[in-house]
Amino acid sequence: MFARIRAAWRAFWNSTAAAPAPVEESKPGMHISPATLWEAERHGGPTFFPEAIFARPDPLPGVLPAGMALDSLPSLNQIAASSYSQAVSEGLGFLGYPYLAELSQRAEYRKIVSIWAEHCTRKWIKLKGDKEKIKKIEEELQRLDVKELFRKAIEKEGFFGRVQLFMDFGDFDKPDELRTQLVIDKAKIAPERPIKRLSIIEPMWSYPGPYDAQNPLAPDFYKPSTWYVSGRNVHASRLLTMVGHEMPNMLKPAYAFGGVSMTQLCKPYVDNWLRARQSVSDLINAFSVMVLKTDMEQVLGGGPAGNLFARIDLFNKTRNNRGTFVVDKNSEEFENVSVPISGLDKLLSQSQEQMSSVSGIPLVVLLGVTPSGLNASSEGEIRVFYDAIISYCERVCRPCLETLLDVIQLSLFGDIDQSLTFEFLPLWEMSDKDKADIRKSDAEADGTYIDRGVVSPEETRQRLQDDETSLYHGVDLSGPPPELDEKEEGSEFPDLEDERKAA
Repeated sequence: MFARIRAAWRAFWNSTAAAPAPVEESKPGMHISPATLWEAERHGGPTFFPEAIFARPDPLPGVLPAGMALDSLPSLNQIAASSYSQAVSEGLGFLGYPYLAELSQRAEYRKIVSIWAEHCTRKWIKLKGDKEKIKKIEEELQRLDVKELFRKAIEKEGFFGRVQLFMDFGDFDKPDELRTQLVIDKAKIAPERPIKRLSIIEPMWSYPGPYDAQNPLAPDFYKPSTWYVSGRNVHASRLLTMVGHEMPNMLKPAYAFGGVSMTQLCKPYVDNWLRARQSVSDLINAFSVMVLKTDMEQVLGGGPAGNLFARIDLFNKTRNNRGTFVVDKNSEEFENVSVPISGLDKLLSQSQEQMSSVSGIPLVVLLGVTPSGLNASSEGEIRVFYDAIISYCERVCRPCLETLLDVIQLSLFGDIDQSLTFEFLPLWEMSDKDKADIRKSDAEADGTYIDRGVVSPEETRQRLQDDETSLYHGVDLSGPPPELDEKEEGSEFPDLEDERKAA
């Protein structure tokens, strides 16, 4: 009997014995391809190719004449790989006039460009030469509204990187005349055929025409001889082209022979400011979070969450300073998690102030922020800003103004007076006290020169009459100088002394 039991037990044991564990197959190791890394570094941004970066942008419909096609640039295959990788990683490249026009709606870009344009034309120019001619030229400049047109032109140049002023002699609708060169001489421009008006041409309405891209010695090397303006072929001499930040030859076609705009230069800094502003706003809006620690077993197990959300709604409906939130002592906990917001104002201010660094506009002018600290003053920054404004006017506005003044002289007088020049008035102005101190110093110097016989009183009086900054400018000083009274012997120049003390 025991033998049968033993045999049955052995049979049962053999049938229920565990099978040997299967041998797991070895899996290949992780391998990340370079293409995957490139896609990760791109952060979902657009893919740029050399042809898209350096090729000329497509003009708006109607800018080119009907039936005209664009030729591809011969140098696209010679672009360096470093330029391509830099354009992909940093996003360098022409943004396009439609997008630049959209950016002009932002207050940050508009204020930067408007401040720059207004300061360029705030004091404007001073003509030097024959007074009778200057008077007539100033009247013509006022008739053409040159100052306001240049302010608008500088503003457009800041938005788009290029702007043009069209000189109209009454032939704006004559295609044969527009394509001929405008020679600045009395055979082409005369009082019988004067300049009629000036008009601003935004860059989206004009497109560069033929130019030499092979011979660097050619006069038209990367310099269009004609422009297509809304389907019309216009010679370059009839357009006063203003480019503030000119590009290298390789990039000129990509920017439609304009320059990089102030908007595009400031865009990274404005983007940082907008992101920081929104991040701080979001943080302040949700800096405090209420945390309820309760039983989540039913919800996490796939069950209905109605009771949980009802519990949350009960708290939210009574959430104020006069409400009381009651929790289960044994199964729930409640706490408040708050993010410290101290120092956010400094971070936000620093992000905003970075826009001043690239635009070159002092903080007190751009944002109205005065410097703080011991002996803090923004006088030096304002002087540097004014110097940059004058430099911009000399570099960008002077060539156009010189051509325009020659055209105006031919329109008024039939010839060009080479002795008639102009200068940009300085923007910096001295205080009344500084002006009084300078007049007192000049008066003391004049008295010393008169006593030593270097100059005569009549010569000093004539200088005071001719000096535009003098208090006696324009006063008739043809008579003999008055004699000093005895009561004035104590002070050589009592009136100037009293004026200086009062200031």
